[in-house]
Order: sequence, then structure tokens, then C-alpha cells
Amino acid sequence: MKLVTYSFHDQEQVGLIGSDANKIVPVSALGFAAADMCAFIDELQGTDPSALLAQVDAAAGVPFAECRLLSPIRHPRQDVICLGVNYYEHRDETLASNIKYDGQLSKPVYFSKRVNEAVDPGAPIQSHSDLINSLDYEVELAVILGKDARSVAQEDVASYVLGYTILNDVSARELQSAHQQWYFGKSLDGFTPMGPWIVTRDEFPWMPKLAIRSYVNGELRQNSNTELMMTGIDAAIHQLSQGMTLKAGTIVAMGTPSGVGMAFQPTRYMHPGDVVRCEIEGIGILENPVE
Repeated sequence: MKLVTYSFHDQEQVGLIGSDANKIVPVSALGFAAADMCAFIDELQGTDPSALLAQVDAAAGVPFAECRLLSPIRHPRQDVICLGVNYYEHRDETLASNIKYDGQLSKPVYFSKRVNEAVDPGAPIQSHSDLINSLDYEVELAVILGKDARSVAQEDVASYVLGYTILNDVSARELQSAHQQWYFGKSLDGFTPMGPWIVTRDEFPWMPKLAIRSYVNGELRQNSNTELMMTGIDAAIHQLSQGMTLKAGTIVAMGTPSGVGMAFQPTRYMHPGDVVRCEIEGIGILENPVE
């Protein structure tokens, strides 16, 4: 099942897509009061939303064709937690670039990304061309937690995962390099396209092994599979939850494969007018132009 934030008759709503892909059922039709996805996750109280499938299929809903999809979590309550250099080939291409790291990357690299407002599917990525000239793309599998996670055993992590979406971890490479940390270079306004929806965990085997790709202006740039992560979802959530509470609705972006713009010789960054397309098997397509 898919969880969506959408606009219908110019009103933002939260809804579900069940067996019929041609309709969206607003959560209000199922007795929920949530006005946004974070509130809906709270109302679920850790229960699996796929249990609502029969009700969703029986409800009338609204025509999908008359709705505009928005980023599923438009205003995250906390910063997105990100894994850096989490695919082997991306680690190698990164070490060969001008982005420097302390240590030997022997342990997972965690950092956070400020997202005041996620970018909707089809909406523009801000180029910030007055500030930067190294705008890069990173297609990532993003994990959404359905309940608070604290001191979670690795074998229990699956029960904490609500579902998955696509996140483009847009990055300003010169800021990332100049400041010797990643927060500023990854947190500019308009740097987090996300969507097109959240697909519930039950739609995939645990752990998901999914083709993951990105294109710029139709040219394939990244082409890998999520099974090639250095640190898997179970290990990351287990480790992060030791001594730190991950609240329901937390977004964990699991890193990007090789093929980012900084790795080409010469570099192949994005520019105004470009279109970046991110795809993950079983989830869908997230496409955004550069403004």
C-alpha cells in the first residue's frame, strides 16, 4: 500500500492508495483526523497501515488523476539522518575526489540534513547559483520509522519500519569540502526532493534488494542495487537507536551509489534547466527540474 500527501481542489491532504491505483482514499474517510503525514503516523500508534487495506479498497476515494502528489513528509519534525559513502563503489569514487574524510571509513558515517520543506515531485530544485557552482545529485532509499525506536535489537528492526520512499540528497560540493563537514553543503533550501509516496514495508522482502538509478537529462548516471550497501537498514537502525531515541516519522536516508557528478572527470554537476530523475524499483520515480 502507498501513503501519500496530495493536493485535491487546492487542499493538502493525507491519503492511502490500495489495490486500485486510480483512487486515493483520504485518511479522514477512515476515521483519522491527521492533517499531515507525521500526524497520521502518530495516530497509527505503531500499527501496520497495511491492515487498513480492506477499508481502503472498500472506500470511494477521489480520482488519482485529479490529484497532485506532494512530498510525503513535507515538513519533517527533525533533521533527516543520512548515511554517507554507504555503497562500496561510491566510497571508492569519493575517496578519489576532493571531499576529504577523517579516518579510513571503517565505521558507518552518519550526518544530518536540515529540511525545512521537502521538495515535491516535479517541483524545482533551487540551484543557489549565486552561492555555489557544484550542484550534485544523489539518489537514495529513505526509510521511514513507524514508531519510536530505542535500544532496538538488530533482528527486531523490521517491525519499526513503516515504509520506504525516494530521496534526492542534493549537495553543494564546494561547501561540503570547504567546511570539512556536510551539514551546510547538504541543507540549503530546496535541497531535498522526496517522494512520490511512502510504500509500506510489507510490499518488499526484508531487507529490500532494489534496483536504484538516477538520470540527468535522460542520461543514466547511477545504476546499482540496495543490496550493495555497506551498512544495511537493520544494522543502521540498531546502531543509531543505542542511546538515542529515533522518533516515529524519523527519515533515514541510506546513502547513494556511485555515479555522482563530482566523480566524473571532468565533473558533471547540475545546472539550471537540467532535469534529474531518481528511480527505485518497486517505489517509483522522483523527477525534478533545476531552477
